[in-house]
Amino acid sequence: MMNSVAPAVSISTHANDHLALSFAPLSIDTAYHLATDPANGAVVLMSGMVRDNTDGKPVIALDYQAYEPMALRVFQQIAAQIRQTWPDVTHTVIHHRTGKLQVGEISVLVAIGCPHRAEAFAACKYAIDTLKHNAPIWKKEIYSELDGTVSSSWVSIGACEQTGQDC
Repeated sequence: MMNSVAPAVSISTHANDHLALSFAPLSIDTAYHLATDPANGAVVLMSGMVRDNTDGKPVIALDYQAYEPMALRVFQQIAAQIRQTWPDVTHTVIHHRTGKLQVGEISVLVAIGCPHRAEAFAACKYAIDTLKHNAPIWKKEIYSELDGTVSSSWVSIGACEQTGQDC
């Protein structure tokens, strides 16, 4: 696990929520710690990372870009909807990386603290699914071609929704 690094840009509307975009590496330990509370019986943490392939194409890196003010507003909306849908949730943590990430690096962390596991799992799934479809965060996949050259393509969120892919 990585050392604790303060996110570059963060925003929050509820005292127990931590919402951030960061150029620096994300920390599972930090996200987990931010979601803990003596009232919780569960902390569900989802860690998204850069995988080494997409549809059989060898991925060597991802480049994330975001429109930060709007992305953070979407994170706020997600956290607010979580509190409305699952009022027992004590903490919502959403951290996302920007910049160029290598295979194996963490790109997104979502942690939900709640007295009960069912609500924590449901809220965590809602947060990552909604973030992936609503936040203005764009991902460029960088590939290693068979001839040794490097190519890239932007991943379209719309294509993910149309094909049902887990982008």
